[in-house]
Parts: sequence; structure tokens; C-alpha cells
Amino acid sequence: MAEAKVPATIPALGGEASLNRYLSEIRKFPILAPEEEFMLAKRWREHQDTEAAHRLVTSHLRLVSKIAMGYRGYGLPVSELIAEGNIGLMQGVKKFEPDKGFRLATYAMWWIRASIQEFILRSWSLVKIGTTAAQKKLFFNLRRMKSQIGALEEGDLKPEVVEKIAHDLNVTADEVISMNRRMSMGGDASLNAPLRADTEGDSQWQDWLTDEGPIQDEIVAEREESSLRAALLAEAMAVLNERERHILTERRLAEEPKTLEELSQEYDISRERVRQIEVRAFEKLQKAIRKLASDRHLLEDA
Repeated sequence: MAEAKVPATIPALGGEASLNRYLSEIRKFPILAPEEEFMLAKRWREHQDTEAAHRLVTSHLRLVSKIAMGYRGYGLPVSELIAEGNIGLMQGVKKFEPDKGFRLATYAMWWIRASIQEFILRSWSLVKIGTTAAQKKLFFNLRRMKSQIGALEEGDLKPEVVEKIAHDLNVTADEVISMNRRMSMGGDASLNAPLRADTEGDSQWQDWLTDEGPIQDEIVAEREESSLRAALLAEAMAVLNERERHILTERRLAEEPKTLEELSQEYDISRERVRQIEVRAFEKLQKAIRKLASDRHLLEDA
């Protein structure tokens, strides 16, 4: 049987239409064995070997796609989420220290998620149509249901119509009324629009708005602190053995944590033993983070 040809470069992401082709292409890149990954990481870190870095990146493109798929509910194109995640992966490879004792995937997933989340925060509308699954269902089904029962007139819905829609979509009557009013208003209005439509003065809506949020310096400081915490956590994970890292990650760091029962079956040990390993690993991690933070402060003060 002929061996699948490995692409020489990272496949291009040309939008949602070519997403399936991209996902098919990245499957051609082989998964690295631990020893091979370690040697490639050493070559990159010590000799800036770009070929080694390329192989580290391409072998983890499937990880990026898997993580990006978990953020589909934010209404952004999956291809863009993957592209941002790939940027995070490259940052993770750049800063990866193989001598710390953990795999690249464990370290890089923090950079991947951070990059995707930053992109969502930059792109997501400040005016959220729906924040729960039920509200999103209401948004996408309200017009269709109004059409089915002949209630497409403007203004508030009749009480009996509200109750029927609320019952059918499993939401409250207040949510139906609120969503209907928001959809009736149309799209977001420009803040550059004049206060009165019949005037040509310079006064605009934005002139009367005040920003009660944090100032830019506070935002930057918070992001830097968040990045530092993520870096400390990734570095401190090196004090754990492979089983401790896996159990702690699955129990406390995963988006969908596994149960004690699932992990007990995976390792063929009791649920209580899994719990003990989790608690012990967490204590070791806390101790390591405190020490690393203390050492860094000493270096900064020197």
C-alpha cells in the first residue's frame, strides 16, 4: 500500500468552503513519538532549526482544529478560529522548553486557547442576541414561528401568541417579549449618527456615552498578568508525573471535565484513588507555582 504523501507546507485556510479540504490535508501530518518530539524541540530551541519547528507545528494542527471546534457556538467562522489557534500554536512552539518534562501538546493548548479566546473577544458583538442555548434557539426560530401562526405584525405580540411560542421553545414569556422587541428594532444603530435625524449639527450619540469600564492601562496589565499565570501554570506542570498531569488536566483544566468513574476505569484503579491523586497533584502544583512566582520576583528585584 502506498504511503500517504506528507504536505511540505501548512495547508492554506481559504474560508469555510475549503475547511473540509484543510481538515483532510492536516491528517497527513504524522503524530510525533515522545522521543522524536523531544529531539525536534531541542533542535529548535538550541539551534533555531526551522525544519524542526515546522514538524512540531504541523504535527499539532489536528489539536488546534479540535480545540477550535469547541468554540463554534460563538457564531464565528471555524476557519478563522483555527487560523487564530494556529498562531497560538506557533507561539507555544516558540516558547516550549522540552527539558521541563512535559509534552508539547500539554503546553501548547494554553497558547492555542488563549489566542482563540482573544480573537473571540475582539470579534464578538458587544450587543449579544443570546447567551444561552434556549435564547439562541429563540432568536433563530422566532420569525419562523410568528409566520406559522400569522403573527408577523409590528409591535408587541398578543399574550396568547407569546405563551404559545414560549411553551414551544421552552423559554419564558418575558424572553419572547424581549427578543421580539430587539429583533423589531433591526440592526445596531451607529454611534456616529446625529442625536436628531432632522438636524445637521455636530452632536452625536457617542458624545453622550461614558465608558465605565477599565482604562486601557488596566486592560493591558490584566492581560499581562493572565499570560504570566498561564506561563507559570505550564512551567509548574513539570513537577507532576505523567499520570498526575493527565488526571489533574482532565479533572480541573478540561472544558468538559471527566468524572472520577471515567478516570478510574481508564487507569484501572478505584475512584477514591483517582481523587487522592488529583488532590495530591493539585497541592504539588500550587507549591510549584508559589515557588516559581517567588523566584521570578527575586529576579525582577535583583
